[in-house]
Amino acid sequence: MNKTIVLFLMSLFLLHSCSVNSEIVYHQDAASTFLTDIDSREFMSEMMAMTPDSLKQKEFGEMDRLPTTWTSMYDLAKKEGKLKTENPDTIRIMKKIFMKSAKENNKLAGFSFKTEHFLPEDYLVLKSFTKREKIPLDQNVYNNWDGKTLVIDTENFNLKSIEESIQSKTSKEEAEKIAGMMAMFFKKIGTTLKFERPIQSIKGKHDWVKQIDNHSIRIEYDLKALYDQDTPLKNADKKIIIITE
Repeated sequence: MNKTIVLFLMSLFLLHSCSVNSEIVYHQDAASTFLTDIDSREFMSEMMAMTPDSLKQKEFGEMDRLPTTWTSMYDLAKKEGKLKTENPDTIRIMKKIFMKSAKENNKLAGFSFKTEHFLPEDYLVLKSFTKREKIPLDQNVYNNWDGKTLVIDTENFNLKSIEESIQSKTSKEEAEKIAGMMAMFFKKIGTTLKFERPIQSIKGKHDWVKQIDNHSIRIEYDLKALYDQDTPLKNADKKIIIITE
């Protein structure tokens, strides 16, 4: 993975005051688009305050050069001379995944990732791609959507992609330490699922899943319950089936 993405991931994993908000839009042609915003303002403010002025450029200079407009992973890798594949499917996927940084008062405030109109076959390629290049995608992007029915696998209510990214960029010992403290890194994590057609019916229940309106479902992660197996859930069906009109 290119240096820019590595820097982004490493900053994400160290956050202890970070909010992550994602949105998945389901289209009638069985495609979907994904967007995640990572608010790192508190973390960056604290890190800057703790870093001596003599080291700030060294520690944060690379992040300051991150693109502030949507830039594909393909273009990022090509710009840095890190494009390691000629596989047309992989390149096509890299051109449909974008990232950008956000600034507030000329200071880094967060990051965003998005995918562009992914079809079911694109997600098959994405699964293969993320085995090599670990990126923090919401696991819910892999739920089965056929243009009318969404089958949510609640086993996807986890931070697997983030944990795997940590393990791929640190030593085994460091990864184990960070994974054990993961619940403290985040303030809030949630995902909104939006449908072009109105929701007709919902089968199955889970404490973290609520219908917002006729077109939207909200998943709010309970971080304590996520990492504490002894935390009881009133509703925890393995599958939730959403049928649209």
